[in-house]
Amino acid sequence: MTEDLGEILVALGAVSRDRLREAQSQLRGGGDLGELLVRMGACDELAIARALGKQLKLPIVDLTKGSVKPAVLERVPAEFAREQGVLPVAESNGKLIFAIDDPLKRIVVDQLQFQLGGDVGCAIAAKGALRKAIERYYGAAPEEALSQSMKAEAADEGDDAPIIRLVTRMFQDALNLRASDIHVEPTPSVMRVRYRVDGVLRIVAEHPPHLSSPLISRLKIMAEMDIAEKRKPQDGRIGLDLKGRSIDVRCSLLPTNHGESMVMRLLDRSASLIGLKELGFEDEEYKWFRRVIARPNGIVLVTGPTGSGKTTTLYAALSELNRPDVKIITAEDPVEYHIAGINQVQVHPRIGLSFGRVLKAMLRSAPNIILVGEIRDVETAEIAIQASLTGHLVFSTLHTNDAPSALTRLIDMGVKPFLVSAAVQAVMAQRLVRRLCRHCAEEYVPSEAELRALDLDPRLFAGRKFRQPRGCPECERSGYRGRLGLFEVLELDETLREMTFRGASLEDVRATALATRRLRPLLADGARKVAAGQTTVSEVLRVTRAAAASV
Repeated sequence: MTEDLGEILVALGAVSRDRLREAQSQLRGGGDLGELLVRMGACDELAIARALGKQLKLPIVDLTKGSVKPAVLERVPAEFAREQGVLPVAESNGKLIFAIDDPLKRIVVDQLQFQLGGDVGCAIAAKGALRKAIERYYGAAPEEALSQSMKAEAADEGDDAPIIRLVTRMFQDALNLRASDIHVEPTPSVMRVRYRVDGVLRIVAEHPPHLSSPLISRLKIMAEMDIAEKRKPQDGRIGLDLKGRSIDVRCSLLPTNHGESMVMRLLDRSASLIGLKELGFEDEEYKWFRRVIARPNGIVLVTGPTGSGKTTTLYAALSELNRPDVKIITAEDPVEYHIAGINQVQVHPRIGLSFGRVLKAMLRSAPNIILVGEIRDVETAEIAIQASLTGHLVFSTLHTNDAPSALTRLIDMGVKPFLVSAAVQAVMAQRLVRRLCRHCAEEYVPSEAELRALDLDPRLFAGRKFRQPRGCPECERSGYRGRLGLFEVLELDETLREMTFRGASLEDVRATALATRRLRPLLADGARKVAAGQTTVSEVLRVTRAAAASV
């Protein structure tokens, strides 16, 4: 393939045979012939594009001339265009044409055919012209301009000032994009920065690898980590005040084979707490949860993986119960939001202040309601259960996949089955899905396969329209903006308590709870929110285990 391209270039008169032989001799260890010829000054990028077009039998597009219509650009999210290095340039008879600079990118374009619901084609463009056109039409990536300027500034100012500006800009951009996490990851060729926005990671910058060490060192100093230790994982915290917003950053450092990787969880302390309605509770769920948390004693558990909004839900519940005549104490690691009128305790395992120890101490303070940030061991679980059996209402979280699993999880930890059956009042499992952008979501008729994936009867939903993402400037062309919760609720009755006491299997507990309508599955709540136009089938299938198994 490389020799064919060289012969085409010679035939077109774009390069002499002597220069071609010189380039080919340098490529014996592998590489790109076109890029090398351009670096050598043997020919220009447009000539390479013309030769590739002839070789691949694809048309040529000169991106330095003319312009692309906005309607064509809106068909493809900016994030995808930047990441994959492709640009939609025209649409003809329902076929969308993409400019590419590498034959391998045809595979990427072909994959878009299913997402766009129409035919796609390719045209060859010069590398530099394509890169500039993507930046012109979609804008530069958030960190790109700063990354480019740092090289020039470093010679005059040294390393510290540019790195400090890079870190500040990184945090500012993350807040502007509503990111919940920042991931700084070294690779052999670049240092990659990704933001998690609405639960989905996106690449926002790729810096030269020589910036990896000073950037990580700067972050370690801010997080009060040991900058000399490069072999062990470390945890730390950073307190920031950006544009009048108080930001708490939880940092986790992990040594990898290409260097140290850091994940930073952003917590905006200046943001107001989210209410139960805003979390995504429907009227029926809201009434159920209000009734459960109004009980005088017992344990209410919220389960789900990390980042599924468990703590936010519990804060919303405490806000509803927070009154002058009620004493509420929490044990948290860390204290994420400060709520007026509530006594909040920070757990410090390193100095022996564990959840269990804090829980024992808080019971001597005569609280009405207790929040234990997480039940991690049998000691904490047993103290929490004893507290619930002696007149306290206890809230806590567990890491389980669904609501019924919380019962068996407590027993597996070593809690006696009769204590679990007596203490647990209700369990709620939850996940977060992306909310459709209200500015650009459009209606469509779902397929029968989509309806069955949501466990919906196609006959009952015949002709019913769902909504799907389109992409607009309001949502950074992703089609989504914000998130809402999906909830699986389980309320124990006498039958389920008896089964828990006898140590019945998880499958039997789940089947009985479904049959008696004491369990409302996660997938059912997701289906309701898809039918209401709040989210999409793909989002619900992405976060629900049952749906994923059926796809």
